[in-house]
This record gives sequence, C-alpha cells and structure tokens, in this order.
Amino acid sequence: MLEPESILLPQSSDYKNWLTELKQKFRQAQIKAHLAVNSALLEYYWQLGSDIVTRQKGATWGSGFLEQLSHDLMSEFPEVKGFSKRNLELVRKWYLFWQSSIEQSLITKQVVSQLLQLPWGHNIVIVSKCQNPEQALFYVNNTAQYNWSRAVLTHQIENQLYERYGKSINNFSQTLPQPQSDLANEIIKDPYKFDFLSLSADFNERQLEQGLIDNITKFLLELGNGFAFVGKQKLLQVGGRDFYLDLLFYHTKLHCYIVIELKTGEFQSEYAGKLNFYISAIDEKLKTSVDKPTIGILLCKTKDSLVVEYSLRDINKPIGVSEYQLIHELNDELQKSLPSVEELKAGLFGELV
Repeated sequence: MLEPESILLPQSSDYKNWLTELKQKFRQAQIKAHLAVNSALLEYYWQLGSDIVTRQKGATWGSGFLEQLSHDLMSEFPEVKGFSKRNLELVRKWYLFWQSSIEQSLITKQVVSQLLQLPWGHNIVIVSKCQNPEQALFYVNNTAQYNWSRAVLTHQIENQLYERYGKSINNFSQTLPQPQSDLANEIIKDPYKFDFLSLSADFNERQLEQGLIDNITKFLLELGNGFAFVGKQKLLQVGGRDFYLDLLFYHTKLHCYIVIELKTGEFQSEYAGKLNFYISAIDEKLKTSVDKPTIGILLCKTKDSLVVEYSLRDINKPIGVSEYQLIHELNDELQKSLPSVEELKAGLFGELV
C-alpha cells in the first residue's frame, strides 16, 4: 500500500519541475535523433548519386537503368519511399549540381556537410529552383540560419530574395561603423514585393500603410528575420509640434530602431531630409545607451538612382531607399502582354474569312 507522502509527491513543485525538464530533454533527444537520421540518409543519397553517375558513365546503361534500380530496391525495401524512380532521378540531379561546383572550385567539400543538415525536401527545392551554386548557397545558409520551413524557402526563392538582397541605395558605409554597416546593408532589399496587397491603382499612403499592418505576418516575412513591429503613426513631439512616423520597428540582430517611411510616388530629394529628422528624433527620445544608431528605410513607388545618391551624399544618418511592387502591377504587366478584345475578334474573323 502506498504511503500518503508518495501519493502527494506528483503534486509537488519539485516533481513538476523535474517532469518538465524530462520532457524538454526528451524532445531535444528526438530532434537530435531526427537530425542524425536525416544526415545519415543524405550521406547515403550522396554516395548513391555518385555511384549512379559513375556507373552510367562507365557502362552502356540506358534510360531504363534507374527504373530497374528503383524496382529492385523497392522490392527489397517496399516501405521506403525514397527509392522511387523519380526520387533516384532527383538524387542524381542533386549530386551533379553540387559535384560540378566542387570540381570547378566554386564551393568546398565542407559546404556539402551543410547540405546534409537540411531536410531532403529543402535540398530538392534549392537545386530545382536555383540557377547557380552562389544562389543556391545563399538559400542553404539562410535556411540553416533561420530554420525556414519548405514553404517559406520556396516563397523566398520564387520571390527572388537573392536577386533583391542588399540591393538598396544607401549611405550605410558613411554613417555606420563596421560591421554594423555591412549588417544593415544585408537586411534591406530592392525592390520589396508586396504581392499580398490588393489596392486600387490610385491608393494613398494611409491605405498602403493599413494594408501592410493588416497583413503584418506576410509583411514581416518580406522584411526578413529580426524585424519586430513597434507601432504605426508613432507620435514624436519635437519643439512643441507633433510628428507621426509611418512605421517603427526594432531589429533584434542589429539592436536598433528602424523607421520605415512610405511614399506612393517617385522619390523626391526632400524625403531624405525629413527621414533624417525622424531618425534624429528617435535617437534622442527613444534610443538608449544599449541601442545602436537608428536606421531609416524609405520605400517609394519609383526612384531615380542618381537623384537618390545625390540626396544621401551629405545626410549624416543611416538611410536606405528601395522601391516596392504591388500585385496589381504584376497583373498590369500580364494584361499588357495579352491581346485586346478587338485583336482577338480580328484574329478569329480573319481565320474564318
């Protein structure tokens, strides 16, 4: 028969804390085991890809080789889905993509070890959608660093994050110390793609701002890792007057405030001066001794690069300028490529005549 103390033991705080610790350790062990299994599987795929390529080069095995190999392996291991003909083709493609890069000294064998840490599905998305090893490595490193899901990885590739990464016009190298300037440059894209917004062609700044806030999760995904939303229309009182910032963020990696100003038209030189004023106000009123200098990002519909460069030349606060694109613009481009109703009618009736 159990003692009274033993019956009460599970209700004690010590027991609950210990139980929580056991659960956490078990989950960590599960994760380690999963990663180990994934790594071992990809090592096997790498060797399998190498064997397939070598044997196809050294023998007169035609296109039916992979089908036969798939049949034989699946007969032995019917529960394993990775031995389908399609997956064997992907194994070969994956190996050739990276092996050719190694042979051309574009990457090292150490990089391959990074690939083995990613799930197989992520690896296939990368080699299927990337055009060169530099682009692929960008997504490998970001996936490993930020633990992207396959859906997020696919979204970033299809939205051309690599091509837009660090492409804004800015004065960071003149206004920020190293390595802060390099890190700041890396967080800004050009252009930003707000393809999750559906606004009329004559939208105003307040509608754009509200649309971004209404879609804050997608907006933060487009901004990138590290952005934490602080508020919109942030009130700043300077010299007895009220000023309102469009959007205010805090970047958890740069450890600084980031002011984002939205413009619906083309960049104007006076925009830089106004944003410079806002940054100074944030540095004075919100920034603490542990925060890095505040950064400003100006998002405009269009810009003349030379005008932007001249406008930022003598600005003493860090500012980056980028464009943005909306979904209706993509639709407009598609519409322009389609024949008009009149052209369709002329074509149809012309054929009949």
